[in-house]
Amino acid sequence: MFKFILIVLSCFCYQTLFAQHPPVFAAMTSDSSLIKIYDLDVQLVKYSYKPNGVRFLVVHDNEDTGVKAGFDYIRWYGGELVDSQYGSVRDYYFSYMDDHYRIDPNAIYTQVGVNTRLKKAAFSSNEVENTILNAGKQIVDFYDPKSLGYILTLHNNADGGFGISSYLPGYDLSSTADSVYINFQMDGDDLVYVTEPRLFSSLKKANVNVILQSKFASNDGSLSVYAMQNNIPYINVEVQHGHMDEHFRLIELAVAALKEHGLIKKE
Repeated sequence: MFKFILIVLSCFCYQTLFAQHPPVFAAMTSDSSLIKIYDLDVQLVKYSYKPNGVRFLVVHDNEDTGVKAGFDYIRWYGGELVDSQYGSVRDYYFSYMDDHYRIDPNAIYTQVGVNTRLKKAAFSSNEVENTILNAGKQIVDFYDPKSLGYILTLHNNADGGFGISSYLPGYDLSSTADSVYINFQMDGDDLVYVTEPRLFSSLKKANVNVILQSKFASNDGSLSVYAMQNNIPYINVEVQHGHMDEHFRLIELAVAALKEHGLIKKE
């Protein structure tokens, strides 16, 4: 309990000390929406430059390689990026009625996910879980996949922890994957994750590490599970922290796959 409180307090202090994200460039505009989860403020900021149907979503506030790569893409081609800003940490930390809570913001899009993945120092009420689920709804509404016809997220991971091999038979996430294609010339931490066979096929042809999510993937509350449940094509472009050039390259290929299947209008 004491250790949990210290972690929470240190994260709240971290929020106030560090600036967030790369500066906007000339002619880029922004719009924002505030989500309040008790004593935690989550600022959603949509950066725009020559909107063209391409829109990225970043849900973790410590994954700035994705933000920077997204900005670089928008600088060259135009587009939009919705960024989550809540203190340059990965998880949401908040308090309610003197109890402390923690949850991954990529676990808040289904009731089952919130119920099973919320970390707390005490029993959580339905009110707390509904507040978190509503935060997930606000993120989805602000990103607005209904108007786009897809969800395109940017994520980063650490060296040698989670990667393409995690989805192979016998490994932790094997039940999550329907199909896995590996380019052994690529770093295993750099990959694309999709929910539709047509997108998997296009990225396989592009010879990049790609995973097709199984229809029987467990309901972990993630955005990819939400997208599959709601028949929304989903792509996650994920690379190791610092792999800027590779993130940019995979973003280009992901956008090309969406355009190939008419999910983004070709210019």
